[in-house]
Amino acid sequence: MEKVALITAASRGMGAACARELAARGYKLVLMSRSEDIHALAKELGGIALQGSSDNADDLQKLVALAMDTHGRIDAVVNNTGHPKKGPLLELSDADWHAGLDLLLLNVVRMARLVTPVMQAQGGGAIVNISTFAAYEPSARFPISATLRAALGSFTKIYADEVAKSNIRINNVLPGYVDSIAQNEATIAQIPMGRQGTQEELAKTVAFLLSADAGYITGQNLRVDGGITRSV
Repeated sequence: MEKVALITAASRGMGAACARELAARGYKLVLMSRSEDIHALAKELGGIALQGSSDNADDLQKLVALAMDTHGRIDAVVNNTGHPKKGPLLELSDADWHAGLDLLLLNVVRMARLVTPVMQAQGGGAIVNISTFAAYEPSARFPISATLRAALGSFTKIYADEVAKSNIRINNVLPGYVDSIAQNEATIAQIPMGRQGTQEELAKTVAFLLSADAGYITGQNLRVDGGITRSV
């Protein structure tokens, strides 16, 4: 039986890398992105696509409906997203924080509401959220992202415990500086491995967490950061 994977923010970067990796592993893809380029990628990978945004509840509903109307099941979800506004901590407005909430936390909560009944009915499923290394080692470079993705970790653990009996797993991947965004030499010098991670490395980690090989892993936050975080 072919497995079906939903991926948001999938037109480029880590989202597109995840789409290519999962397609190579035999998943049928249902992709979403704000960019119209998502249709070309879906066609290339033998999938289907919806142009929409992960911070929009209606678009998430349409994405799940597209998957169910086309395939009748959802086995895997990759909650990827864009980047919230950055800036000095106390200069970020309420609107900036509310937009970040929709983009980084409520996207996962809303998706969980939609796909949990589907996965329960079919006997299981797996979810991976793309988070950030700064979730547990906060950086002033990413104030909204670091704060709200720390909250994502709490939601993920609570949800994991709630649905484990239904054979549904959820985990967060915490990327460091991945080559989807070029960094300067000073930043790279802080990375013990001396280089940025590749999108392909990140995608393979996501694919592992979605696979049966990770069948006893749930509620976790897995750093894929070349060692840049210092806490143990």
